[in-house]
Amino acid sequence: MNIHEYQAKSLLKEYGAPVADGRVAASPEEAAAHASDLGGETFVVKAQIHAGGRGKGGGIKLVKTLEELRAEADRMLGKPLITPQTGPKGRLVRHVYVVKDTTIVRELYLSLLVDRVSGRIAFVASTEGGVDIEAVAAERPEKIATLTVDPASGISDFHGRVLSSALELEGALAKQFGALVKSLYRLFIEKDASLIEINPLVVTKEGNFICLDAKIGFDDNALFRHKDIAGLRDIHEEDPAEVEAANLGLSYVKLDGTIGCMVNGAGLAMATMDIIKLYGGEPANFLDVGGGADKERVTEAFKIILSDPHVKAVLVNIFGGIMRCDTIAEGIIAAARETDIAVPLIVRLEGTNVARGKELLAQSGLSIVPTDDLDDAAKKAVAAAKAAT
Repeated sequence: MNIHEYQAKSLLKEYGAPVADGRVAASPEEAAAHASDLGGETFVVKAQIHAGGRGKGGGIKLVKTLEELRAEADRMLGKPLITPQTGPKGRLVRHVYVVKDTTIVRELYLSLLVDRVSGRIAFVASTEGGVDIEAVAAERPEKIATLTVDPASGISDFHGRVLSSALELEGALAKQFGALVKSLYRLFIEKDASLIEINPLVVTKEGNFICLDAKIGFDDNALFRHKDIAGLRDIHEEDPAEVEAANLGLSYVKLDGTIGCMVNGAGLAMATMDIIKLYGGEPANFLDVGGGADKERVTEAFKIILSDPHVKAVLVNIFGGIMRCDTIAEGIIAAARETDIAVPLIVRLEGTNVARGKELLAQSGLSIVPTDDLDDAAKKAVAAAKAAT
């Protein structure tokens, strides 16, 4: 789960990290009132959406008067902001964040994430802050330093010293940075974060650090332990189909392809998407109906898949273990009839009650493409999707 910048800044401040004074607003008038309360001469107005590249899309503006501030807030609020990460439709801006301007001497990059290779939390730091870190990694990898933390010993002064050296920090700045490293690690651990990214982490003319921008993501599976974090969720920033699926207890992620996938088991779902791509197709979604889904749940899963107008074919790949193949077949038949499915439907069943499941599908009177195995199913799904495009 991701949160907005203003929410991330509030958490950072709670854990002792330095952030600039700022307020969130839902109207131009509220934005101007907040600026008056904050004091100062210049401010930055920042559109609040769950996507990077806001500055490139005109979602971050420096203003020098309250009139400019009102005009920029009015320009952003209630309108879609298009960035390199939003796609052509953009994201609707419902709030802006008004922040006091900061005089910047240096821009650095700092993040924490889970390193899947080592199974540890890793710090990633670079002297090249304020730019796309992916581009830095591709073009100047020597500018990026990575340091993992052993969970047995935890965070220590050592980590701060190593990272300070990589960022060419000395004296008081190195001491400040060491304290920041410890604060961010404690936030990551205590709140079950999956990512904390500070870009840029700036040094001011006064010789202090400021977390100028912040992005924090959390492990969805740990939210039951953090009601305060779960309360920060903004469903407007999520795909409506994904929200609906979550409410039904389904694991669904919308993708950009044309082949809808309904599978039981995350590993089998990943394998299904892989083999679709192997044969030149593109999956339209990840959808795991789980091991104990009933007919009603399967029907709802079908509706979610077919709600995507880009779907040109549907591939059902079920291995019947806990979930029986005849139950899946009943759900497929019910969903196909209820939704009046108009795209090719390719079904691969294997496992418990597979013979009965195939018999039900054959007797349904529906136009279902039978398959022998997953390889055959993927080839037929890709061919059907391409033929319908």
